[in-house]
Amino acid sequence: MTRIKTYFDDNPERTALISFVTAGDPTLEHTVPALHALVAGGVDILELGVPFSDPEAEGPAIQASSERALANGVTLHMVLDMVRDFRRDNTHTPVVLMGYLNSILAMPDFAAQAQQAGIDGLIMVNLPPESAADIQADLAAHDIDLIFLIAPTTTDERAQLILQRASGFAYYVSLKGITGADHLRTDDVATRLNTLRQYSQLPLCVGFGIKDAATAARVAEVADGVVVGSALVQQLAAHEGSVEQAAAALQSAAQDLRQGVDQAT
Repeated sequence: MTRIKTYFDDNPERTALISFVTAGDPTLEHTVPALHALVAGGVDILELGVPFSDPEAEGPAIQASSERALANGVTLHMVLDMVRDFRRDNTHTPVVLMGYLNSILAMPDFAAQAQQAGIDGLIMVNLPPESAADIQADLAAHDIDLIFLIAPTTTDERAQLILQRASGFAYYVSLKGITGADHLRTDDVATRLNTLRQYSQLPLCVGFGIKDAATAARVAEVADGVVVGSALVQQLAAHEGSVEQAAAALQSAAQDLRQGVDQAT
């Protein structure tokens, strides 16, 4: 059983707050303190971005964070080392890597190394479920969940297939467009989640367009988890010169988001 399933099983009434930052952004030294600060602020599940040169769905903030991390020389091996460092003081918070299949295929023994580092889940933006069987079997053998995305344009038939094959949770993309967009329609999200729940009991977590406590609260009323990325990445960029100030800013931002989520539920 992964830490993700354990979290949701142990907290059936709590809406998960899920954060995203890019590994190695704005410097290598920022990442591990950032993860600890987010947990201290109330984050339940950590998403850690694996920097990639050609993102398909990221907005300007996360694209820039990936570019900074790549300029810092960040590799997948280094990302795993960061998680190992984080695990020295935190053995319970789920950690999900989010990135692109290209990076994973370049590491033949990825699942084993990821398990050893303390990874609990994997989101591969460009990995369709029809092509995931071999990778998913390898991940499952190492207690790592493979989490799939569902978009507003995904048909009901395809959503059923995705939910049948996903584990950990399903990531519902709340709007058409890119991360950081500003046209979130909570009513549409609620309607779609109600339909998806007819197909599966898997937790449904919602990301894209969630910027602050107010938008987090709106989504928390209908979702099992709320994912915030661009707003946190921007906090890191604003404090590039100080690891301590960046961590403090992230903890404060997470506390605000946590308060919004808890007030809604």
